[in-house]
Amino acid sequence: MKISIIAEIGINHNGDLAIARKLIDLAVEAGCDAVKFQKRTIDIVYSPEVLAAPRTSPWGTTTRQQKEGLEFGLAEYREIDRYCREKGIPWFASAWDVPSQEFLRPFDLPYNKVASAMLTHRAFLEAVAAERRPTFISTGMTTLEQLDGVVELFTGKGCPVTLLHTVSVYPCPESELHLALLHTLRERYRLPVGYSGHEVSPTPSILAIGMGATVIERHITLDRAMYGSDQAASLERRGLEILVGAARCYEAALGSGTKSFGDAERAVAKKLRYWE
Repeated sequence: MKISIIAEIGINHNGDLAIARKLIDLAVEAGCDAVKFQKRTIDIVYSPEVLAAPRTSPWGTTTRQQKEGLEFGLAEYREIDRYCREKGIPWFASAWDVPSQEFLRPFDLPYNKVASAMLTHRAFLEAVAAERRPTFISTGMTTLEQLDGVVELFTGKGCPVTLLHTVSVYPCPESELHLALLHTLRERYRLPVGYSGHEVSPTPSILAIGMGATVIERHITLDRAMYGSDQAASLERRGLEILVGAARCYEAALGSGTKSFGDAERAVAKKLRYWE
């Protein structure tokens, strides 16, 4: 059983391509299967009132300046595409509006991603599902009844889906993770299920693997003390290495479920069962 580990860079690059490259390097060196970014059209995702609100950041004193400072454009994504190809790791991104989804389309990415915030945006969901590209859907900030409609839309269009159990709290206390929902989602929808975690430790993600998660998505960072709303809920190098190592151990150790008595055990039996 293959466990896919997605290293979510998101906006933890802080608008700096050099940091983005270092995060891609980190994902490659740790053995991750893909890296993920986020793409927004600022004036669509946020209202004028929100963008005009005061907010101190490295880019200025308004929310608009902060959001624009974090956003990569075409030149940056072309470099991300080139660098990921050079490093041999796939990349994709979660769009937060229809124009951003259209922006990503020419890159012919291997996956789409629907963020939890977008689960009630019908026009966006229809645009993503129409591509029929394998899609990861985070399930935070929604009821099961709302999720029913999302799943029906995607499966009705013949779009392959993996549901990611998610609790949209950053960072999320372990007492609020509710990993048992992995079983609930699998039983309710009969679809592949994974986990997108926002806790500070790799341990819950490792537990999710043991509960049958086929995909683990975790934010990564060079330093949790860096500026940014997602940094504190991200894994640094050592935590990411522990997670990937546990996933690879699980893959190797799981086996087939068939009871066998092979040559290695027979050699031991020959020593210990002297009466045979």
